[in-house]
Amino acid sequence: MFTRNQLIKLLAPLIVEQILTVLVGMADVVMVAAVGEAAVSGVSLVDSISVLIIQIMGAMATGGAVVCSQYLGKRQVRSAGTAAGQLVLVTLTISAGVTIVALAGNRHLLAAIFGHVDAEVMDNAQTYFWITAMSYPFIGLYNACAALFRSMGNSKVSMFTSLIMNGINIAGNAICVFGLKMGVAGVAYPTLVSRMTAAILILVLVQNRHNEVRISGMKALRPHPKMIRTILSVGIPGGLENGMFQFGKIFLQSLVSSLGTASIASYAVACNLVTLLYLPGNALGLGLITIVGQCVGAEKPKEAMHYTKLLLGVNYLILAVVSTAMFLGTDQVIRLYNLSPEAASISHVLLQAHCAAMIFWPVAFTLPNALRAALDARFTMMASVFSMWVFRIGFAYLFVNVFSLGVPGVWYGMFIDWVFRAGVFLARFKGFEKRAVSVR
Repeated sequence: MFTRNQLIKLLAPLIVEQILTVLVGMADVVMVAAVGEAAVSGVSLVDSISVLIIQIMGAMATGGAVVCSQYLGKRQVRSAGTAAGQLVLVTLTISAGVTIVALAGNRHLLAAIFGHVDAEVMDNAQTYFWITAMSYPFIGLYNACAALFRSMGNSKVSMFTSLIMNGINIAGNAICVFGLKMGVAGVAYPTLVSRMTAAILILVLVQNRHNEVRISGMKALRPHPKMIRTILSVGIPGGLENGMFQFGKIFLQSLVSSLGTASIASYAVACNLVTLLYLPGNALGLGLITIVGQCVGAEKPKEAMHYTKLLLGVNYLILAVVSTAMFLGTDQVIRLYNLSPEAASISHVLLQAHCAAMIFWPVAFTLPNALRAALDARFTMMASVFSMWVFRIGFAYLFVNVFSLGVPGVWYGMFIDWVFRAGVFLARFKGFEKRAVSVR
């Protein structure tokens, strides 16, 4: 169904977009590091919550993208347009509700989740949380519209919009942090402004009448219960999976926060750097949603399996280069963050162990997107949630509290989680052709 040029046209912009997102995230941490370790730690705590919220909204976007892709595979363009409007409606409703809760709870939520942390860290976290919470509806809208463009096989639009958003963000950070000396707020306000700009821009673009799938004004947002249920049939399991995954990471963040500021900072920097390793798989996984969705919609599951194997192979080739480079250059990249000797030493151990363990990651996290695109989201949710809470969290607490391994113990629990997921999803994929289901 897809030529080589079509695959490149879809996947190349996704990889560029992921690179932009990761590099800007790294730049945020580097810039706020100039304010001090307490600022890095405060931003890290809030980011773990923000990622949770964005991942849940991202699951809704994935649900909409799967449905739109399958309808396009069936050549039912009108149904795809209806799904597009309902996706935006669902995303805005959820994200607005989350923003209200975040603004009302603020410091109380942070204290309830992370417990006792240094007062300076909490003050920075409170400031950053208050400002960035207002951006949730905008990043939710951006993600929903970007998913619609990807379902059409047009990822250039989201790439260029992301370029504008991240350009505003990084320029604003430089001005507010180094020029205006605004501290943590100097990182938060550019995030808000850049997400607002991107959301408005991509919403205008998705209404273009030349699009195969488009939002045709406010009438497209009128509730369509049947279509909403179809989207949520993928979005809710995905949202629960992502939500439980991020809740688990927050539990682990809370565990790390009990080990002191140096441990928090080293963990934050390591988490920030390893996102470089994830970006090829994340981009290819987004592409799989469109590719597999259209193949399944066209009732061609064998082609879906072929493209899944092909993209997994590409993922491993890219990882071999990137992981080796990071393993060899660990000390050089850690120096960018101005960490204390203790924190830098911990980060070194975390990064090198992570690079070696990445051999399991593509099968554990990229492959499940093919299952989701075939409406097998419930299985991926159950397997992922079980693995997260039993293996990643269970072993992390064991390694940290019983064996006193410190922050590396959290990493080792994560690797065990990856191995289990990889085995389960490989086994499930073998029966893909029989289990693939298309929307009705």
